[in-house]
Amino acid sequence: MELIQDYEQQYAVQTAEITAQIGRIAHATGAERNKLISDVDRQLEESQELLEQIGLEIRDIPQNSRAAYTSRLNCYQAEWKRLQQEFNNAKVARSKAGYDSSVDDFDEIGIQEDQKRRLLDNTERMERTSNYLNDAYRISVETEQIGTQVLADLSQQRETIQRSRGRLRETDADLSRSSRILNSMIMRAMREKFILVVVVVAIFLVLIFSIYFSIS
Repeated sequence: MELIQDYEQQYAVQTAEITAQIGRIAHATGAERNKLISDVDRQLEESQELLEQIGLEIRDIPQNSRAAYTSRLNCYQAEWKRLQQEFNNAKVARSKAGYDSSVDDFDEIGIQEDQKRRLLDNTERMERTSNYLNDAYRISVETEQIGTQVLADLSQQRETIQRSRGRLRETDADLSRSSRILNSMIMRAMREKFILVVVVVAIFLVLIFSIYFSIS
């Protein structure tokens, strides 16, 4: 998860730079404009690679934390597509405008106002991106806390089950001992009953023989 957070920080810094450079492309000319376009192209590719790395890392994290990170990745991908669209618009805006150097000089004040507006827009986008990151981090922390609590509950339930199994084994052993004792008592009672019957029969026979011999 720490590696994902590192990728997220790199992505936030890179998108902020991309946003700032896109705002400069519409007003740049010549070599400066070409360099800005090349830099933004490169940074968009690098930021897309960061998103791919984040996606790969998300596959390896526990299932209970994956949903929050997947939601954050979706936000980053939507932001990346928006930046790509703004970049494309900035590249074609200059050619459609058809400005020459004299018109640029004449409309310098209007351009300055437009630059201020774009800077404000870029600042708002950076703030939104920062808010996305903060919300995503908060969700991640909350999800991690929930996961920790769930694991603690599962551990406690496991201990309870183990104690219950121990009690069941002890109860089973007690029942086995009780069964053996009861069987022993039954066998002893049967032996004593048999002996008693034998004694009674013997006494009865003795009495019969005594009466017989006394009469004879």
